[in-house]
Amino acid sequence: MRTPNYPSFARASVAVLLVAISGCATMDREECLTVDWRTIGFEDGVAGHSADRIGEHRKACAKHGVTPDLTAYQEGRAEGLREFCTPSNGFRLGSRGGSYSGICPADLDPAFADAFQDGHQLYTLESRLSNVSYRLDSARSELHDAESDIVTRSARAISSDAAKEERAQAVVDVKHLGERIGQLKSEIQQLEAERVHCERDLQDYRATLQIP
Repeated sequence: MRTPNYPSFARASVAVLLVAISGCATMDREECLTVDWRTIGFEDGVAGHSADRIGEHRKACAKHGVTPDLTAYQEGRAEGLREFCTPSNGFRLGSRGGSYSGICPADLDPAFADAFQDGHQLYTLESRLSNVSYRLDSARSELHDAESDIVTRSARAISSDAAKEERAQAVVDVKHLGERIGQLKSEIQQLEAERVHCERDLQDYRATLQIP
């Protein structure tokens, strides 16, 4: 397996996760009237925004009678993308569960995409371990509750203070709880084995990555 070197998260000074589109305008009136479109393009490129971002700016500024300078914006964004499209950013984007839509220049795309895939694999393995751990904790919690409940129900089934119908229902409940406890113990055993497997896969994969 390849052992790529993604030298430093700290060294990367640009944002690498695509900013989610919100209901707010990307620019206010003052910004629209005084904007340097090349700078805006550069900032969007550094942030890894897609080419559709200019459409949001156009919509925000249209109400103020301002039309973006598309040429300046595209030139600035192209420069910004060269700052964004580094292997370290690609890896970090993938490791945080981000998505990549092929926005990097042709000469930078292969290295960025490869690093993104490496990061995404790490994210997948970490997510799988987290999911198994959550299921295991939930099963253990349910088992604890069921074991406590079966003690209470068993006592109710033989209690002279309980009505006949209550005792009968308690017997049924104890039977169902006993079956569920057996199922949970089996599930926990399987989940414990699965977690060990996930931990090993994650440890093995991390060993192939040179990350400070």
